[in-house]
Amino acid sequence: MSAMRAIGFQYCSWTTTVSGRAQAAASAARWKSGQPLSVFDGVPVPVKDELDQAGYPTTVGTKFLGTQPATEDATVVARLRAAGALLVGKTNMHEIGMGVTGLNPNHGSARNPYDPTRATGGSSSGSAAAVAAGFGPMAVGADGGGSIRIPASLCGLVGLKATYGRVSEHGAAPLCWSVAHVGPIAATARDAALGYALMAGADPKDANTLGQPAVHLKDFESPSLAGVRLGVYRPWFEDARGEVVGACRTLLEGLVERGAQLVELEVPELGLLRTVHLVTIVSEMASSHLAYFERHASEYGLDTRLNLSLARQFQAFDYIHAQRLRVRLHRHFAQALSQCDVLMTPTTGCTAPVLALDALSTGESNLPLFYEIMRFAPAANLTGFPAVSMPAGYDGQGLPVGLQAMGRPWEEHLLLQMARVAEELVPRQRPAVYRSLV
Repeated sequence: MSAMRAIGFQYCSWTTTVSGRAQAAASAARWKSGQPLSVFDGVPVPVKDELDQAGYPTTVGTKFLGTQPATEDATVVARLRAAGALLVGKTNMHEIGMGVTGLNPNHGSARNPYDPTRATGGSSSGSAAAVAAGFGPMAVGADGGGSIRIPASLCGLVGLKATYGRVSEHGAAPLCWSVAHVGPIAATARDAALGYALMAGADPKDANTLGQPAVHLKDFESPSLAGVRLGVYRPWFEDARGEVVGACRTLLEGLVERGAQLVELEVPELGLLRTVHLVTIVSEMASSHLAYFERHASEYGLDTRLNLSLARQFQAFDYIHAQRLRVRLHRHFAQALSQCDVLMTPTTGCTAPVLALDALSTGESNLPLFYEIMRFAPAANLTGFPAVSMPAGYDGQGLPVGLQAMGRPWEEHLLLQMARVAEELVPRQRPAVYRSLV
């Protein structure tokens, strides 16, 4: 329990519950009889508090939501349960996902296992902290502007945001429906691939998932990246702190040594990216919490309250204009990916920042820091293209650095193969706070 407290795991229930013990006993019996349900049978998998899990409240990081336990699993959770996964509870998150540090004055802020004085990244903060600290090989996260990839990067993990509509959103809080994704945060590329293969696929309860091509992991085991073109827009790639750029450049060179080809290209009008994503996501969040804000404004954390208040000032024409520009940005990224197979950037512009002591109780609104953290992530949300964050090394303080690869729709298999190859090139360091369950 001391390790759990060190990383800020206030809001999580584990196998000490009757339900958890029952799940574990049933799994042990299946393995003993030689009839496990899947490779996930008996494997602990925590779930972000943005998705419904029967028997647990879904608070979305707030004080006032989730007054009653959910009665039905979200589709992703149901698939994990059917595979025998040990659903050990819910993990904390940045309140309603409206931030990228993981700070939460309502339930306590998750701490980074590499340095508990630092942030995990968000909004899937508890999911990343859980995996990095050894409490399970994979957790469920959700990503509207980097909320899987950012904490994966800052905690030294693999995080996959699949193509829009690849993974069902049924049972996830409808916070930002046009940019939202559910997916795995995992200790290794293999764990991420297994989680993705289980989560992904058509779901009659989510119309956006229908009509997708078959889920597969072609060439995942191949050690060669021969023929894979890695696109780099140099001014964008280098728009991060020096140690981040250095680690990402070294890994990029390693991928080239494994057969990949480097392609220099340009992505125009990147200056639009931040504003278009901001107007889109906060307008959708303000809309989704319209009724809640009227009744519970004083119960949000101060930073969320401020951000929702600002978001409510946008007009319909702001959102519509953002969507027009979004189409233009989509065209630019599609053109870039016609010249390469994968577009490469750092995942974040910096490593994990220090948790400000006053922010632990009041929240924090630090827009320059937030922009630095999420500089590279929103492009994949606006376009709907898949993207993965893979460990790229560490800075001088031993804090993880992530490299992001964004691909064409439905080509998650290539991104996961790259993450697996990258693992052979980057030595991993165990976090300061770590407890093996094995």
